[in-house]
Amino acid sequence: MQVRHKLAETEKELSKVIFEQTGENKNFALIRSKGDRSLFNRSTKQMKEKWGIKKKPLADFMPTILLKAKDFATEITIFNAKDKEMSTEFEISKEHVTNNKSVRETLLSRGITPENLPPEEDVKKLERKLNTEQKKTLKKNNNFTTKKIIQDKS
Repeated sequence: MQVRHKLAETEKELSKVIFEQTGENKNFALIRSKGDRSLFNRSTKQMKEKWGIKKKPLADFMPTILLKAKDFATEITIFNAKDKEMSTEFEISKEHVTNNKSVRETLLSRGITPENLPPEEDVKKLERKLNTEQKKTLKKNNNFTTKKIIQDKS
């Protein structure tokens, strides 16, 4: 879950960089989509179909290694877009594609084919489970503490 949140923050940063350097933000989805195609050798839509995802983000089902790969490629894009003062969607998009291809090549060289990995459980579902478990644990601890205080007073 932490890795998914980190990717979301990195993507927000990329969106901010795109806006600051190109003057508009409408191309963010296009740039991210091109990155996915470069990482998976398939479109986002094709990967969602392969993994059986309907209306949720692809990243919510990515294995940790792919979330980290995507985050790393995006961080490189942000760094180079700033460092090289890229000012067009074309430049930033080309950079993002190059970075995702490089990360893909690294994964492939280590025997990991991104599009062949199975999806993970929906991270949002995992968060809900964890929150429910935490609430139950807190309630149980509070009941225990209350009982202990009552016993101590007796």
